[in-house]
Parts: sequence; C-alpha cells; structure tokens
Amino acid sequence: MAPPVLESNTKRNVTPSKFYGFHSFGEPGFPLPLTGAFRDNIRQFLTECAEPEDYDLDGMPIWCTFLVYENRGTVLPLYTVEENVKDSDRPFCDYCRCAGWSHHFVSKRKYHFIIPGNDEWNKPLNEGAFDLQTHLLHGLIHCNGFGHLICINGIEGGSKYICGREIMDLWDRICTTLHARQITVEDSSRKHMMDLRLLYGVAYGHCWFGKWGYRFCRGSFGVKEHDYERAMDILSSLELDQLIDDFSITNGCTQIEEIIHHYRDMSETNLVTIRDLLRFMLEHKPTVPTARYSTRISWSAKKLAFPTPLKRCSLKLSTRLALRKSPFGKDYPTKCRKFSNVAANLDSRWPVRRLEHVAEVIVEALKEKRAVKDGGSSGMTRQEARDAARLHIGDTGLIDHVLKVMNNVVVGNYIVRRAVNRSTKVLEYTIQDSKSSRETYISKVPELIQAHIKGPGRSIYNDMAYLYTNVFLGYPESSDPVKLAIQMILYSKHFVKEWPFRDEDDDSLRFICRLTMSSIDLNSDSSCDFPPREYIVVPLYATIGDLKVAIQNAMRETYCVMEKLLVTEILDMEGLQDEEVLFGIIESGRELWVRGFGLDLENDLRYEGGTEKWTVRCKCGARDDDGERMVACDICETWQHTRCSGIEDTEAVPRLFVCDACCSSLAPVQTQCSFTYNYDSYQGPLMLPHMPEVDMGLLYCK
Repeated sequence: MAPPVLESNTKRNVTPSKFYGFHSFGEPGFPLPLTGAFRDNIRQFLTECAEPEDYDLDGMPIWCTFLVYENRGTVLPLYTVEENVKDSDRPFCDYCRCAGWSHHFVSKRKYHFIIPGNDEWNKPLNEGAFDLQTHLLHGLIHCNGFGHLICINGIEGGSKYICGREIMDLWDRICTTLHARQITVEDSSRKHMMDLRLLYGVAYGHCWFGKWGYRFCRGSFGVKEHDYERAMDILSSLELDQLIDDFSITNGCTQIEEIIHHYRDMSETNLVTIRDLLRFMLEHKPTVPTARYSTRISWSAKKLAFPTPLKRCSLKLSTRLALRKSPFGKDYPTKCRKFSNVAANLDSRWPVRRLEHVAEVIVEALKEKRAVKDGGSSGMTRQEARDAARLHIGDTGLIDHVLKVMNNVVVGNYIVRRAVNRSTKVLEYTIQDSKSSRETYISKVPELIQAHIKGPGRSIYNDMAYLYTNVFLGYPESSDPVKLAIQMILYSKHFVKEWPFRDEDDDSLRFICRLTMSSIDLNSDSSCDFPPREYIVVPLYATIGDLKVAIQNAMRETYCVMEKLLVTEILDMEGLQDEEVLFGIIESGRELWVRGFGLDLENDLRYEGGTEKWTVRCKCGARDDDGERMVACDICETWQHTRCSGIEDTEAVPRLFVCDACCSSLAPVQTQCSFTYNYDSYQGPLMLPHMPEVDMGLLYCK
C-alpha cells in the first residue's frame, strides 16, 4: 500500500516519497551511515534524506525531511535551510559571540534545522522564521561543525504532544549522525517560575541539558567554571536540618519544615541534603500519561505501508489535550520577554547594545506621546515611531529591525505592546508600566502556593516552587555564601557539548588538521588566532599530495578568508615527496599541522564576532562580550556591564558615561559610584543583587 497524500502546504503539490520514524531517526546507521566531516555529511544528508521545497526563504534553499510520530500516526516536517553568509544580511553570528567564539573564522554556510509549531506544519516557512521562538526545534550548525541550539519548545512551550525530552533526543541524534563538533545552548528556561538551571543544578549537579552531555561553557559577569562548580558544591551539600535552623527566625519556617518532613516520610532512603530532597521530588513528580512507543520500529527509507491514514498535522486532538492550560489558570497574562534577551537571540548584524539603544529611544518617544495625548490615542503607529527614532538614529534599517520585534517586550521599566487600535483600525505601539503588571502576575503565585502548602504533597510542583521562592530567592541575609552561590549559578547560562574525534574502522584515513600561518599572513593581522581544527578524510592509499589537496579544498570550502589558501607543506613530513603513499608513514587519527599562505585577512567576513573592534574590561573580570547589557566609557571607550557600573537593569543607559578609572584620573573620587565583588572568596558582604528574568524563550517539559 502506497503512503497516502498528506495535507500539504500550498507550496507543495507532490506526495513525499520518504518517511522516517521520529524516535528512530538519527540512530547509528539510520537513515544512512555518514563517516565524513559535517561539511560533507550535511550535503549527503540533504541529497538522500530530504526533499527540496519549490520555494525559498529570502533566496535560501529549503529541504524537508518527513518524520512520523509513531504513536499518533502523524507526520511532521523537519526543515533544513542553507544560509550562504555572503548573501545574508546577518553574516556574523551573535550566538558565537556570546559563547566565546568571536575569534572563529566566518564559515561560508549555516544550516538551520527547524520543526515549526504544530499549527504551522501545513504552512511554508515565512520571512522571520529565524527570529521566532515558537518552533518546537530550531538549531543552527555552521559548515565547520560548530553550532547552537537556539530553542526547543515542549508541552509547556506550545507543543501539543511532543515533550521537550523527545525533541532533545532527536536533536542529539541529528548532531551525532552528522558529526557536529561542538554545540552551545543558552539555558534561560523557566518552569512554574523556577530557573531550571538552578533547580536541576542543585538536584543533579548539571543543568537540564546536562542529560545529553552539555557542560559549563562560560558564565556572565566574570563567572568561571571553577566558580560554578564551587557554587554547585556549596548548594548541593546544604543539609536540610541546617536549612531548617537557618530559617527558624523567618515567617516561612513552619511551611518549609512541613515540606521537608513530608517528603522525608515518603522516601525510602534518608534525605540529608537539599540535593537529596530536590532529586526525590523531581523524580516523583506527576507526568502526563502517554502511549508507549518503540524505537525498534523499522521505517523504510523509501516507501512505507501504513495500516491507518497518516496526516501531516493532527487536527482531531482530544478535548483534554486541546484545552490544556497553564497551572496558574486562565488569568495568566501575556508573556513578555526582556528586550535584551530578544536582541541577543536575533542573530543580528548590529550589536545588542545598539539594538537596546534603539529600543530605549522608541520607549522615550512613546512616553512623550502618552504624556501629551490630550484625549487622543496614547500609541504611535509604526511610521510615527520610526520618524521619532530617526531624530536620534540615522540608520533606518536598524530602526526597522528593532520595530519588527517590539511586541510584548520589556524595555527598562516599561512593557511595549503592539496591537490594532479599535478606533483607527491601525496597528499601534503602546507602553505600560511593567512594575504593576509584574506585581499582578507574581501575586497570584504565593496564593496558589499557600493554598497547597496547607497540605504538603498535594502538588509536588507547588512544593518545589515554594522551596525555590523562599529558600533559594529568600535565604536569610546572614547566609551570604549561599546567596552568592545561587547568583553564580544563575549567571551561568551558556553550556556546550563536544563530540570527540572518531576514527572509524573502515578503509579511510582521518586526521585533525590545523593551519599555521606564514609570517606574511601574521603581519597582516596581529590579532589572528589559529582556526579550529578541521577533520580531513582521505582514502586509505592516498598520497601526501592528495592529503595537501584535501586539506586545502576543505578549508577553502569552509571559511571565507581561505578561498585562496595554498597548502605548501605538512610539518614533520617536509622531507617526503608528494607521490609517497600515506599508509604506513603516518597513523590515522593523528593531529597534523600544515603550513600555507593566501589568507584574505582584509576580508570583512573574517571573524564571527564581526568587524567592530572593541575592548571589554569590567570590574567583574569579564574580558569579552557575554551577552549581558554593557555600556562604553566615552573617554577610554572600554565596555563594561551596566549592572557592574551601578546602572540597574530598569534604568536607561546614560547618554554620557565615564567609568570609575577615568573618573579617578580626572578628579579625586568622592563617592563609590559602582559596586565590586570578589569571586575568589565567599567572605564579606554579598554584592550581586538578584535580578530575576521575566520570561525566557526556552521552555520544555520532561
């Protein structure tokens, strides 16, 4: 029986010929064995496992792989979009910059892997697809194998029945099959108003993504890996009896003690530390029952015979599933995101600081309009907001880029919304004070928690939320080491997974090759760092000359600055002729250094961090952009965190700013205009204020 015609989008009129099981796709050898580097594997994958769409996304070609979600008999699309950086309006990578990869050479192609939200499965990808945070999956991998997990959305993030764990399993298998090298993720996820990197960190010693091998990459505000690990040790070893004693003088002592005793009575093992308690609660939390599926189902790579018709999108969901709501009820307000977080995820060619400045200018214009509305509308049309911003900013493309995402975002102390004016029928931007809105939102949580605390155990989630709010966020002032440790974990958002080099047992030779530049190239750019190691695969009986050509071609195809690279020699093999066979001379799996010339270091597409040269020197110890809001000194032009400079997140950046060092050189210091802190010691007063995130783009459900 041939597969049925799917409910296709308006762009496709041909029945797909290949289907793959969602839970088995990417398992070893399936759908096909791939043994090369990512740059080669992705092309083979698109040729054999994906079908080209007959439309493009702003000139970028699109392929679609059809995955069958077995236990529901539905088909969902996995889109792969190839972005050529030379034709892109965003050739640089903000994700690389925030991950500490600013020095990486710009790779020629980026591959976006996207599974849209359930309601978008029957629709083509539209302009702005890269900026949406509603996809079930959006990952980006550069053609050199380095990439980023941009967002996943499980049950609580909008998925109707695919949970976050299943999506992460799929993403991990895709990366492993295609031989990705390193993938980063910014874990800003929250669940029931709890930061999961803190909750899972204390319970398991790693973030939620740590289940798939993601480890600490870099922290914000100067937090280093040893700080992160030390903070984790302090919190996880906190004894429950000591915790009860520390809270004995607080109002919430009785409820905390009741929760601890309740779960100690439930557990068959002795719960000694807060790690024991949280792990027990997480492992016993209620789960949504789902039908079992088997990853052993064999899905043919060509045609499948299905006993029941398949649908591209499941339209007949059960009432219970379709009406699933937030646990806080239908009064839950529209979610708003901090504009700084939105800007950091835009993959924009403009720095985040410039995007934030434009947003602040727009907010000031909206405030002025609201103050003088004279009975009329307090909002501004897009053109009005654009014209107002142009009085201060000359780059109209930058203004348009910011206006496009100015909806339900928090800028300073205001929420910017975009809606149709009922009177004029025109789309307008409006603002409202975020403080009152947020207080209304947060005020609902304690009431709900208090209702459940009267009887601990009714809701494990609410018990955890109570502990999170009152213990982690409300620890007594006398316990500064604990509070500082909590802040260190919250300031550690960037995690990375690395796939080790694999030398397959086949008839090919594999090497890790690095390029050492000639003296001419080094003189042209003193800041040039050695490029990442490249994986090279050649036949078993390839010659030294063949290896040189393979290295040269691989680097030419991968990096913009290496289009004219000429590989002249391989170190430690200078005395050998190009005609000599490699087999027997050099062992497969070795790391090789090669010498060459011809790097185009005058090319604007040089480093992923962009063309702007700026210096970060902040008192917290940060020496590179970490994605947090910064301000530049108008005298020395060095960048530092606004928070470390005494500027609250709710305050606008001053138009004229002079750092402490320049203040000291101009005049004697009269007052301390910013705070300092020391990560090397847990003694002394806590200097890092807690700044909770309002909303995060990464939501998932275990």
